[in-house]
Amino acid sequence: MNKNSKVYIAGHRGLVGSAILENLKIKGYSNIISRSHKELDLTNQADVAKFFSIEKPEYVFLAAAKVGGILANNEYRGEFIYENMMIQNNVIHQSYLHNVKKLLFLGSTCIYPKNAPQPMKEESLLTGILEYTNEPYAIAKIAGIKMCESYNLQYGTNFISVMPTNLYGPNDNFDLEKSHVLPALIRKIHLAKLLSEQKEKEIISDLEVDSIKEANTYLGKFGVTKNSVEIWGSGKPRREFLWSQDMADACVFVMENRNFSDICQENDTEIRNTHINIGTGKDVSIKELAEMIKQTIGFNGELVFNTEKPDGTLRKLTDVTKLNNLGWHHKVDLKEGIERAYDWYKDNVS
Repeated sequence: MNKNSKVYIAGHRGLVGSAILENLKIKGYSNIISRSHKELDLTNQADVAKFFSIEKPEYVFLAAAKVGGILANNEYRGEFIYENMMIQNNVIHQSYLHNVKKLLFLGSTCIYPKNAPQPMKEESLLTGILEYTNEPYAIAKIAGIKMCESYNLQYGTNFISVMPTNLYGPNDNFDLEKSHVLPALIRKIHLAKLLSEQKEKEIISDLEVDSIKEANTYLGKFGVTKNSVEIWGSGKPRREFLWSQDMADACVFVMENRNFSDICQENDTEIRNTHINIGTGKDVSIKELAEMIKQTIGFNGELVFNTEKPDGTLRKLTDVTKLNNLGWHHKVDLKEGIERAYDWYKDNVS
């Protein structure tokens, strides 16, 4: 890519896409195109074909996806597999048809088997069963990896797949029903602190409800009170978290420095596992994470772990050797990232 290349970011308003957009602008890229969901429904084949025909992007970051936490993944299984596969199929296929020079497809480390050896290497893909709660989403992302590989092998395209670990940062989803664990904990613990301080106006404003009674009823569904915050599971599962702007920097780095041809050897008879993990290579338990967030926010109440709720996979840590060997390493540690994320939440959501 050069600074004048026409770059399309699919999903530019989300956590992933917005971070990539900001990174590209900082690096001086001046010909970036994007469309909101209202302007372009990526699940609509005809609309995506028309967009590519008119705009003819040279480079594509495929960051658009339907995402969510354990609750959303398990409850909206049909939507997660359908919408993600439609988005991927349309954007990847049109990128091929319109001779896009390079595409970066963003997946997730949930593609790996539930009991994959830790840390998870790229070679672990398709070696065991998936975690049940997010299986539809994972299968969609695996299909995206294989679609990129297959188009590269058959059509000579230059489509690269990267698998970020759990992300958090600016423009994250803080919805209590659909968000991932870190932003959900930030919001729940923040609201519990407001309850303990009897800041009713701030609570009503945050939740966009009409009364503190309505707020308390709603928060009660999520185990949030002035004295305690309920957290699903035992708190023992370990997770890895990457600041979204670090992820974006890694994505742009890979786009600028990596080609599919770099991965393949002339004597390879089977081309597999060409995707690249993006992460920190460090993890913490959910209990440790919650305690860090509690300390950052300054909540003095209790954290209650509901062991009747599912834990999910006990450990998910990426092996980032491939990425590190390319010359990229993360910069923001978790403590600093939580502080930044909480500041962003207070300035933009609360």
